[in-house]
Amino acid sequence: MLKSRFRLPDIAEEALAGLLQRPARSILTMLGTTLGVGSFVAVLGLTATAGGQIDRRFTELAATEVTVADIGVTGSTDSAMSFPDDASGLVEQIGGVVHAGRWWPVPLTEPSVSGAPGITSRAGTPPIIAMDPSALAAARPTFTQGRGFDAFHAGRHEHVALLGSVAAANLGITRLDGNPAVFVDGTPFTVLGIIDDTARLPDLLFGIVLPAATAYDLYGPPTAQRAEMLVETRLGAAAVVAGQVALALRPDAPQRFQVTAAPDPKALRSRVSGDLDVLFLTLAGISLVIGAIGIANTTLVAVLERTNEIGLRRALGARPAHIAAQFLTESTTLGLLGGLVGTSAGITVVVIAAVAQDWTPLLPTWAVLPAPAVGAVVGLFAGVYPAQRAARVEPVEALRR
Repeated sequence: MLKSRFRLPDIAEEALAGLLQRPARSILTMLGTTLGVGSFVAVLGLTATAGGQIDRRFTELAATEVTVADIGVTGSTDSAMSFPDDASGLVEQIGGVVHAGRWWPVPLTEPSVSGAPGITSRAGTPPIIAMDPSALAAARPTFTQGRGFDAFHAGRHEHVALLGSVAAANLGITRLDGNPAVFVDGTPFTVLGIIDDTARLPDLLFGIVLPAATAYDLYGPPTAQRAEMLVETRLGAAAVVAGQVALALRPDAPQRFQVTAAPDPKALRSRVSGDLDVLFLTLAGISLVIGAIGIANTTLVAVLERTNEIGLRRALGARPAHIAAQFLTESTTLGLLGGLVGTSAGITVVVIAAVAQDWTPLLPTWAVLPAPAVGAVVGLFAGVYPAQRAARVEPVEALRR
C-alpha cells in the first residue's frame, strides 16, 4: 500500500484555507505577534535613538566645558579673590572660548529673603549666587519669562536678579508683568527673568542670581566658598583652553587656580545606555511571549473546533505528520505576517517619535531585518503543542463526534 504524500504546495494551500475560514480570528491572532514584534522593533529603535541623544549630549558637555577654581595660596588665610576684575575678557581672548565668567555663593549668614517685605520664602532660604553675565551665558539657561541680565546691568551695578523656577515658586512670584522684586535682607532687587532650565550649574534653578559686580559691592568678596569660573568652549577645544586659562588669568601666579576639563563620560554613557537596553529588551521579550501565548491559544482552539475535519483527513489517508505540518504552517504564517506588520509599525513609531523630538532616528539593522523572521519563529514554537494535539487525534473517535 502506497503511503500518502503531502507536498509543500499542498501544505501551503491547506494552511491558507484554514486561515481564511475565520479571517477575523486570524487577524486578531496575528495582532498578538504584531504587537510583540512591533514593540520589539520600537523599543530597540527608541533605545538606539535615545542612546544617540545621550551620547551627543554627554559628549557635547564634556568637550565644551572647563571649570576654574580659585584655590588661593596654599596655607594662606588670605580671602581676597584671585580672579582679576577683567577675568572674563582675559579668558575670552583665548582661541576656542565662547563664554567665560566668574560665579560664587554670596557670603551672607542666614539672610532674610522674601518676595514682598515681611513675607519670607515658603521653603527656607534659597541660595544666593553672584554671576558675571558671561558665566550666565556659559550656563545656557532658558527662561519661562523675562530675560537674563547683561553687561549693561553689571556695568551700572544695577539691583536686578534672576530667580530659578523652584525659588520663584517658593517666593510666590509667577509673573513679571508687574515688575516684581525680591528682597534680600530688606534690599530690593527687580526680577528680570525666571530660569526654567539650564545646561550647566543646575543649582541656579533653586536660587537667586545677582550680577557679580552688584553682589561684590553689597556683600564683598566670597569667603566661606571661593569663587569659580565657568568656561564654555567650542567643540573639542576644552583641553587646549584648560592648559592656557590659568596663565591668561594671572601670569604672575597661575598656581592660585585649579583648572579642570570635564572628563570623558564614556563609562556613565555606557552604563545609562546599557540600563536602557536591559529595560526595553525585557519589555520587548514580554510582548513577544504574550504574542506567542495568543497564537498558541487560538491555534489550540482551532484544533478543538476542527476535530471532525482532522478525523476525516486522517480517514482519507493523511498521516499525523501531515496534520502537524498543516497547523505548524498556519501558526508560522500568522507569526510571519504579524512580524511584517509589527516591524513596519515599530519603524513608524520610532520615526514619528524622533521627528516629534527633533532627534535623528536610529534603527539597528540587526534588530529590524530579522524581526519578521522572529515573528515566524515565535509562531512556529507557539504552534508546536497545538500541532501535536492535532496529530494525536484518532480518526474513529473524531468521526464519532
